[in-house]
Amino acid sequence: MAADDYLPVTLCDAAGFLKRELAPYPGRLNVMLRCLLTSAIVIVVSMTLEVPELPLSLLVVFYVTQSNVVVTRLVGIMFMVGSTLAIGLSILLLKFTFDSPLLRIVIASLLFFGSVYLMRVLRIGVVFFIVAIVVIYVQSFVDRTDQADLLIRAALWVWVAVNYPIALTLVVNTLLLPAEPQLQLKAEIHRQLAAVETRLTQLIDGRANTALITQAAVQQGAVTLQKLLRFTTMRDAHYREHQALQLACVATVSRLYRGASELPAGRPDASAAHAILHELRANCRALDHSVMAGEPYRYVGTAAPEGRAAGDAIPAAAEAQRALHAFSDVVASGAAPGEPTASEPMVAPDAWTNPAYARFSLKTLLAVLACYLFYNAADWQGVHTIMLTCVIVALPSLGASTQRALLRVAGAVTGSALALFMVVFVVPHLDDIVGLLLMMMPVVAIGAWISSGSERIGYAGVQLVFTFSLALLEQFGPTTNLTEIRDRMVGILLGFGVATFVQMSFWREGEGDLLRQKLATMLRAISAQLRASQAGVETRDELSAAQRELQARATLADCEATLSRVALEPGWQETEHAELTLHAQTVLAQGREIMLAGHALSNLLSVHEASSSPQTVDAVRSVQEQASAGLNRYADDLAANPPDARAPRRTDVAAQAVRSARPTDRPLISAADELLRQVAGLPDWRVDSPVTASSSRAVRT
Repeated sequence: MAADDYLPVTLCDAAGFLKRELAPYPGRLNVMLRCLLTSAIVIVVSMTLEVPELPLSLLVVFYVTQSNVVVTRLVGIMFMVGSTLAIGLSILLLKFTFDSPLLRIVIASLLFFGSVYLMRVLRIGVVFFIVAIVVIYVQSFVDRTDQADLLIRAALWVWVAVNYPIALTLVVNTLLLPAEPQLQLKAEIHRQLAAVETRLTQLIDGRANTALITQAAVQQGAVTLQKLLRFTTMRDAHYREHQALQLACVATVSRLYRGASELPAGRPDASAAHAILHELRANCRALDHSVMAGEPYRYVGTAAPEGRAAGDAIPAAAEAQRALHAFSDVVASGAAPGEPTASEPMVAPDAWTNPAYARFSLKTLLAVLACYLFYNAADWQGVHTIMLTCVIVALPSLGASTQRALLRVAGAVTGSALALFMVVFVVPHLDDIVGLLLMMMPVVAIGAWISSGSERIGYAGVQLVFTFSLALLEQFGPTTNLTEIRDRMVGILLGFGVATFVQMSFWREGEGDLLRQKLATMLRAISAQLRASQAGVETRDELSAAQRELQARATLADCEATLSRVALEPGWQETEHAELTLHAQTVLAQGREIMLAGHALSNLLSVHEASSSPQTVDAVRSVQEQASAGLNRYADDLAANPPDARAPRRTDVAAQAVRSARPTDRPLISAADELLRQVAGLPDWRVDSPVTASSSRAVRT
């Protein structure tokens, strides 16, 4: 029996989720090793020199260690600036308000409010996140002692505990295990082109398709290439100077990868089809070589597909060949279509006019002050994590906050359980630093592996290591105090409860409206692809279409991430929330299907246009225009508030085209019919419309 036969669906889904999220990917082991090595050095240095706040130092290592050198240095610099600013403000605050508790709390609250506000409106918001968390956390130091010199020493030691691990992390990431974004980009391009070449080889040799490329893999590959290209242009001046050409290369590789996923399962019979497959494989190898060697790409072979029969047999291969021709022509001409993507502004455009930012800051301050009041009234020093939790889970939306809180709780529970096991069974047998490292390193490795995953699981790894080290490394000797583990868990759970209650009670800020806007943007991007394929395709248009497809897939991935957060939003109106989630899932599912149907129709039209009847070609182009216009109208109605998007009415291909169709036109007519069917499958978003069974079926497909 399979697991699905005797386990609940939720358990099966959870196991599948963990299997996907914990699976290795290129570069994940490198991130884990960098975290592991830096953490080992920090543990030895802090224990030897008795630098306090070792758990905080390990936390900083995990935050600063990123996927490549560029992001690592950027985050490290922002952490240094943020910690220095935070400690400086805290010392000034203590200097002038140490003897006036009320004035100290008022000024600290104002500083916290301003920091949280700037955290929302600035791109470098992480700097002010550090300021906010340090300023409010220092207030707990004041409640433990009445000696000002001890407070100043504690604050300065916090600065040391934060900044020396950053320096070590930068050294390790730069010298010992560098992960340059240029190399990562080339490696990802090589991986995708190798997968395309493997698929072509299997098709040529007539072997079974063992290198399956799914649509999820295509989308993830496109998003990964875009991110790595952005990091590479930040790192390398050569890539910045030729950013448009590099974007064209990335778009071409992504198009080849998608085309490989659409290749037929069986071996084609036509000799012309074999010729185009061999030529396509040779050019994939040539493109791979040119990217790895940094040389200009030149198309290898004939200047056009060998015979129309090749396109009739394998439209996806013909489309891939056109993409390679287009990129080769652009490289030869020394220019690339389009301009580099404009960088995002440093300050949000509505930073000073949108009241949501001030409301968010006020809500976060209210939650922190409520926790601070409880913390002092109960005189329970062990639950100081209650205030930190309120700041950590303070994210713009309820869904994002809930996701962060669940990951924090999951990581804290796992870390506490491991710490409890170590305290009972391992710590009594430790007597030197080697034993301590042998106990710590496996847990650090597990946490590093988890933290290097996606945002859906990564934060749990950070919390696992932080909670584990809080229980065992707070002192410079073995600890046997089990109450600290309990108190910190209580603080995390109470902080989560208070933060969630405050966010749900005042000015609830969900992402439902933002999700609809992103879905509308995604549909407009798909509409632009359909509209671009109505006219004849030229060389420059091929690359522009590939870049539009790359952007559409990035928008689709952004919608999926937003939907995963919206699904976690707690709400009192459960029916409306469930309908929103179901409608959004249906739009995403139909968006993918519309993209696939649009690609299939465009490929067939490009290879069958010359041999098809004029009436059929005109009818198919009319279908593309109709589908594009329908998607635009649906997107505009979806973005309205309240949404008034109606399910598009399905029409058939013109009757005269069907009557005058030749036998070879049947695949073209069927593809046009499929596109119209998928567009008509979009759900009805009107307030008074029920959720239909067809929408549910669309989600499951």
